[in-house]
Amino acid sequence: MLHSLAPPHGGEDNGAVFQGVREKDENLRIVLALGRELENRGIPVYYTRTTDVFQTPFEKAQIANQTGADFFLSIHRNSGVNPGEYSGVESLVYEKSGPALELAENINGALGEIGFKEIGVFAEPEIAVLRRTEMPAVLAEIGFINSEEDNRILEENFDEIVKSLADAVEGTISEEQIQAQAVRTYRVQVGTFREKNRASQLVERVKAEGFPVILDADQGIYRIQVGSYQELENAVTMERLLRRRGFSTLITD
Repeated sequence: MLHSLAPPHGGEDNGAVFQGVREKDENLRIVLALGRELENRGIPVYYTRTTDVFQTPFEKAQIANQTGADFFLSIHRNSGVNPGEYSGVESLVYEKSGPALELAENINGALGEIGFKEIGVFAEPEIAVLRRTEMPAVLAEIGFINSEEDNRILEENFDEIVKSLADAVEGTISEEQIQAQAVRTYRVQVGTFREKNRASQLVERVKAEGFPVILDADQGIYRIQVGSYQELENAVTMERLLRRRGFSTLITD
């Protein structure tokens, strides 16, 4: 089950700003922490960005589609016109049905238990990252950046919030989807080594490019692989992305 995580804004686009805190930085901080938590649970993650660069919503959707991800999650901080006027979490979906709605409700519920006010789930079919993505997509607003109460909740409970978001993602995966993951056999291999330190160096390089890397160690052989796909076509798409980034590749099953 591959997830695409998208921190919005970046580069010259700061997003909302409150008391010197920029939304683009907050979004990236949450996404990177969530990605690490999901990867620690064995859930591969692809990031639309891992550094302070600008991408249009259309580019984010295109990147997600190219990875063949099963879910798309865009993490935002909300903002009201007047500081302190609004607070709480809300999630947006293309339409209120299916796995996207389930993920959105799970996110809101998990964060509500921590202390955020639950505003609700809303259908916003005109938002580009919801309309242009080919997989279930959710845009989650993790509190208002100009609400001191929401900021307090975020800072005092950051690690718990990250784990709760990961719980929401993991809990959305049905038993059938977990079983389907087990039969996915296609991966894109980018290196094989006998020396662990050389393998680790390549792992860090692949991670720095934002790819969902897997280090498979077996009888003293270290294989660095990317993704896990049931459909060969999705593995081929990932292979093309990796080759464009300068990696040597081999599809394995």
